[in-house]
Amino acid sequence: MIDLKSACFALPIILTAAGCASVPLQEGGTLTSYTNLGEPKGSFSKSRNYVDTNVVAAATTVSIMPTAYSPGAKSRVTTEQDRVLVSRALDRELCVALSDKYEIVAPGQPADLKVRAVVTDVLPTDKVMAGVSTAVTLGSGAVLPVGIPRLPIGLGGLAVEAEATDRTGVQRAAMVWARGANSITNTPRVSEVGDAYSLASTFGDEFSRMLITGKEPQPLDLSLPSGQHIQSWLGGEPKYAACDAFGRSSGLARALLDKVGAPPEWTDKSAESPPQ
Repeated sequence: MIDLKSACFALPIILTAAGCASVPLQEGGTLTSYTNLGEPKGSFSKSRNYVDTNVVAAATTVSIMPTAYSPGAKSRVTTEQDRVLVSRALDRELCVALSDKYEIVAPGQPADLKVRAVVTDVLPTDKVMAGVSTAVTLGSGAVLPVGIPRLPIGLGGLAVEAEATDRTGVQRAAMVWARGANSITNTPRVSEVGDAYSLASTFGDEFSRMLITGKEPQPLDLSLPSGQHIQSWLGGEPKYAACDAFGRSSGLARALLDKVGAPPEWTDKSAESPPQ
């Protein structure tokens, strides 16, 4: 039997050994062009990026097309409900985050920039191991000063590519992105898309920051969220009505249920209505 002192000594070793899932960074063939993309960058999130700083700075309106799936990525997600949960999480984050700078209009309406994202790969989360990890974390937190982090087994991942095109269809920003979940920052959810669901919001945030700043996203973002972003996260009315097409965040309810590994559909009801 491991005593408290031994467990505390072992914790740094566990943290050091905790890795992340591996998702390859590769072209999915869905962008209008790949020629402008830079070299791969990043540690947690790996990406190749391009942004026309002057054009995105001058833009005032944006429309967001519902996220699609490549055939390969679609085949790796068992149910349509799970596919919609991931795509809605991604679109919702794009819409709310981009609202900080741009006016968001409905798809099909005239806009300075049209944003379109495609999920190109999904690494499913092992539901059994996610449940075990939750139990270990909760159990250790009851007896140790610091709970043992998520077990680095059965982690999921996500790959997405997106672009923003102008009124004439010319690409003005693009990102090819991949990221695997890690045992420190990604809470386990008992769902095949538990990690993909979380990482979809991460991608939406990073792509939005690139458009808003006109620069490649930095690994660490220390900026505080805006008031409208906090309101939307809490499930309130979004700044622009067009964002309601992607559902509203479940806010505190989701945060609480995440602690016990609840699957995203327990709080996120956006998949119950068909995509627009």
